[in-house]
Amino acid sequence: MQMPTPCLLSLGHGYSARALARLILPQGWRIIATHRDPAAAPALAAAGVEPVAFPPPPSAIAAASHVLSSVPPGPDGDPVLAALGPALAERAGSIRWAGYLSSTGVYGDHAGGWVDEDTPPRPETARGRARLAAERAWLDLGRRSGLAVHVFRVAGIYGPGRSPFDRLRAGTARRILKPGHVFGRIHVDDLAAVLAASMARPVPGRIYNVCDDLPAPQDEVIAEAARLIGLPPPPAVPLEAAGLSPMAESFYAASRRVSNRRIREELGVSLRHPDYRSGLAAILAAETAGTGGAAS
Repeated sequence: MQMPTPCLLSLGHGYSARALARLILPQGWRIIATHRDPAAAPALAAAGVEPVAFPPPPSAIAAASHVLSSVPPGPDGDPVLAALGPALAERAGSIRWAGYLSSTGVYGDHAGGWVDEDTPPRPETARGRARLAAERAWLDLGRRSGLAVHVFRVAGIYGPGRSPFDRLRAGTARRILKPGHVFGRIHVDDLAAVLAASMARPVPGRIYNVCDDLPAPQDEVIAEAARLIGLPPPPAVPLEAAGLSPMAESFYAASRRVSNRRIREELGVSLRHPDYRSGLAAILAAETAGTGGAAS
């Protein structure tokens, strides 16, 4: 008997979700993507997805076999759960997988030490605390309703159209120095591959870190990007002299190395870009070839 066409309801169809769409659309998936701006609908349709306004109509939720929320929490909590929590709970028996994109920021500062999914979260910023509260709300919905919720704690996302190359060419890139500070990142195509692997092997209630193998200082990444495109690296500026906004400075308040062992061992994911050097080289190669990659 022929299996029904899988259907992803993508809530907040942004940079990461678009990469997932490019991966699974050729496999025969139907994708319904929400937007808040009617002007976004033609571009979504041109990319092969079905645009609907947020909140989506009941017919979109009824069609979904899979749900992905990329919507960050707001001042009053998670807007997706506020608008759709009861409807998703009602359809829990039909939705085989629900994913929520969170952040590795929920771990807080570990002075450069390693953390994994069993490390107790201790966010120190308002953004991190809001993310953790949203994670817990999604997982609680799963426990109460049987919805197959999965949480993905994602490191800094980069890829074509969202990389140091863009800032270097625009003259806005900065090399900020803070001795001992490292953070993780993930190429957007690897993030999409992790989500697809989880969709194929659901484990309701599971939390996954999504990051590459090499936590590294920001200044090293900028210097490597500059080397690849033949530009001089921006001058290094000590953090205390950088004059950053409070939000930007809070990024440097936490240093941690995040383990990705679970996505490798449980989901069988082999990262195409296990470090920033590989990822940056791939972005530049796509630009040179004129394919554009994930920015399209």
